[in-house]
Formats: sequence, C-alpha cells, structure tokens
Amino acid sequence: MKFNIDVDNGVPIFEQLIRQIKFAIAEGVLVPGEMIPSTRELAKQLAINPNTVQRAFTELQGEQVLEVLRGRGLAVTAGAKKRCVSARQQLIVEQLERVIAEGLRSGLEPDNLRNLFERQLNKSARQQGE
Repeated sequence: MKFNIDVDNGVPIFEQLIRQIKFAIAEGVLVPGEMIPSTRELAKQLAINPNTVQRAFTELQGEQVLEVLRGRGLAVTAGAKKRCVSARQQLIVEQLERVIAEGLRSGLEPDNLRNLFERQLNKSARQQGE
C-alpha cells in the first residue's frame, strides 16, 4: 500500500494519512487482519515525523479501525470496512453540503443545482466506464 502526502493541500498530514487508510480499507485494498507498516517505516517512507504517524494510528485505534496485535504491530480490525465505508460516505455528505450551500448563496435555484449535479454525475460515470 502506497500513501501520498500533499503538504500544500491544507489538510493536516495526520488527517491525510487517516483518510487514505480508511479509503484503502473501504475499497478493500487493506483487509481485516492485514498488518500495516510500523510507525517508523511509514514515517521514513513518507518523510514525515513519526509522531504524526503515531497520532494518526492512535486515532484509528480509537475509532476501532486498527488494533494492536501484541508482538506483531497494527492490523485492520474485523469491523473496519463497515466503519470506513460509513466514514467515507459522511465525508462526501459534508462536501456536498458545502457545495449546495455555496450554490444557494450564489443565487442558484434548487432545480439548477440538481441539474448541475446530475450532469456532472453522468459525466463522471461515463469517464469511470472508459
């Protein structure tokens, strides 16, 4: 599993790491029971502070996405996929809420927003199918 950090996108590095791990689990790239790289390995791979990686791992453990396997390291929990799919959907809902609010503030009618959304959804679906 390859993680990418963008220091210029405005999202804290630990949050980027959390999202990428959750997305990988939601997509089935990381599966329950699979070990993830150690804090040191991941920090070295991404050229970031180990404390940043540890902060992300601690939060993911608190959310029951990762668990400590004594003597082995961190692994994806059995119920992680369901939690991560839910978290991913919530993130999308939050982004949609911001876009809708901005559209309404800029004077677009709900029907206009609906049409824009449908058009973009259809365009994206066609591109995914290519």
